[in-house]
Amino acid sequence: MKNVLIVSGHTDLKNDSVANKTIINELKRLLPEAEYDILSDLYPDYRFNVKAEQEKLVKADIIVWQFPVFWYSMPSLLRKWIEDVVVHGFAYGSTGTALKGKRLIASFTTGAPAEMYTKEGFVGYTIEDIIGSQLRPTANLCGMQLADFVYTGGVSYASRNETGAIADMEARSKEHAQRLFEAIKS
Repeated sequence: MKNVLIVSGHTDLKNDSVANKTIINELKRLLPEAEYDILSDLYPDYRFNVKAEQEKLVKADIIVWQFPVFWYSMPSLLRKWIEDVVVHGFAYGSTGTALKGKRLIASFTTGAPAEMYTKEGFVGYTIEDIIGSQLRPTANLCGMQLADFVYTGGVSYASRNETGAIADMEARSKEHAQRLFEAIKS
């Protein structure tokens, strides 16, 4: 299998996540040879070792950004990582070709159910409209191949105290990890 880098962009994976933590743990079981970049563990202060992060990206053939959708976007930790690491001269520009041809898979969750992310739903926009509008230009700028998203809705951490909610979130998150594993292999 190709070199896989999985970048977890959750701001507090250990303490404030059921779904994303389950997805990462299941991926570690399914794909132990991948490199796991758990940003909340490595950089809780948002001060990145840019050189080390860029070296990880250079080695990877497939890059996965795993994150929960916060306020219709990726979490601030992942956004800041992209701003600091995926820079001109490295990832784009006349000399920035380090990511060219690499495959990018966006894997994400929402607390709200998927049916809320429709033109007719509560949000009024599709998840493709919201997340795709951010990731397509980034992938294009860097010459990356953006794969189809792997997405699961309705896994809100806020419902963690409801009877059966954690077991349901864990089961759905394991299924998400399996779909992501299949996307990485294909």
